[in-house]
Amino acid sequence: EKFKTLKLEGNDFVKKGKYEEAVNKYSECMRLNTEECTIYTNRALCYLKLYKYEEAKQDCDHVLQIEDSNIKALYRRALAYKGLQVRKENMAGI
Repeated sequence: EKFKTLKLEGNDFVKKGKYEEAVNKYSECMRLNTEECTIYTNRALCYLKLYKYEEAKQDCDHVLQIEDSNIKALYRRALAYKGLQVRKENMAGI
């Protein structure tokens, strides 16, 4: 029950664009249930919005260990890789 409440609060923060707050709610959810894949893909989305690509990739990797064909995880991991690649290229250009 607490898990569901935290997840909904996290989702509300995402809708409002408050990604840091959403990350905190989703992280609390994970302490209650580590098997729920949607929490990880939701948190990965927040990390992408916060330009935390490595964290987003790790969350997606976790999901893909449980569900190897999870479309959201595959897509968001690709976005994380793209973000990491762009960052690397920008660093090289400095």
